[in-house]
Amino acid sequence: MASCSLQLASFRPFRSSRLGLPLAASNPSRRLALFHLGSVVPQAQLFGIKTSKSLRAEGNSMEAGTAGNIAQASTAVSQEGALDWVKKDKRRLLHVVYRVGDLDRTIKFYTECLGMKLLRKRDIPEERYTNAFLGYGPEDSHFVVELTYNYGVDKYDIGAGFGHFGIAVEDVSKTVDLIKAKGGKVTREPGPVKGGSTVIAFIEDPDGYKFELLERGPTPEPLCQLMLRVGDLDRAISFYEKAFGMELLRKRDNPEYKYTIAMMGYGPEDKNAVLELTYNYGVKEYDKGNGYAQIAIGTDDVYKTAEAIKLYGGKITREPGPLPGINTKITACLDPDGWKSVFVDNIDFAKELDGNLAASPVLVDNSLGVMEMNILGPFGSS
Repeated sequence: MASCSLQLASFRPFRSSRLGLPLAASNPSRRLALFHLGSVVPQAQLFGIKTSKSLRAEGNSMEAGTAGNIAQASTAVSQEGALDWVKKDKRRLLHVVYRVGDLDRTIKFYTECLGMKLLRKRDIPEERYTNAFLGYGPEDSHFVVELTYNYGVDKYDIGAGFGHFGIAVEDVSKTVDLIKAKGGKVTREPGPVKGGSTVIAFIEDPDGYKFELLERGPTPEPLCQLMLRVGDLDRAISFYEKAFGMELLRKRDNPEYKYTIAMMGYGPEDKNAVLELTYNYGVKEYDKGNGYAQIAIGTDDVYKTAEAIKLYGGKITREPGPLPGINTKITACLDPDGWKSVFVDNIDFAKELDGNLAASPVLVDNSLGVMEMNILGPFGSS
């Protein structure tokens, strides 16, 4: 495989703060106002926005219609504050989590055929699972894969919603020849992408996960793409811009082949891993299977992140806070299409990589219809 010249990005731990929500006032009229406003006032205060005097309840009663108008006004203010904070938050894609049926076989394929390095591995026999982290550089500066092997499970349903991973290589043809020599499966021979000039090829790993090989010059982030299919592209773009703070890097419609793609990320494609969202004309929902799990994203503050996600239509599946037994703070959510993401506190993630935190077992849903004890660290794996 053609080697990629890696220019490792520097990693700096970021300051984080845990902000508690204010307690309701004891005054009856204040309680009434908070009843009508729901969580609007806490959200506004969480993002450092002062509620104006004109929004305060006066006397001992408040008309329902007025309260509704106040709630609408305060929500708008909260969204402005949330959007401003999200754009300033120091975020990057940390890793992508998915399940495989034979960990050693997959590690061998990724290291020998794709040129990845095994960064670390942890076996938890009492919980009957093993994790392996692989990538093209250290976890504190690169997007990596987190593989999960659950004892005794040798096959997963990848589903129709997951698309592929993208890997940038300097010579697609040479990479494909190497993969073939190692017994890898090539599903699309090297050649220009339809409607463009970039040389690509598609391969499958031993579990059937697809990888797109993209011919590029040297890049600091060879593991460069994660493609997921969505049912409403404009809705998805708006959500990832506002709730996740990503930029719409480019959008391309392909009416001849009846699909549209949008590249979302925290920096230019040639230097950062990006999320490729694909909309196939007329397809609103996809079977997600049980193989692909989630992406992890760094954040300065999981509490503010969770509130922003709620404001912009995401569903929180794990409220923000430290994992049991350790200080790593995370929050988990679903986007409007049901794709899961986990946000991890930047400082806690740096400590985890430094080995300052000992992982502890916590209970999570492993998407197989059963509950298992798993040691997650900050990653929300399994």
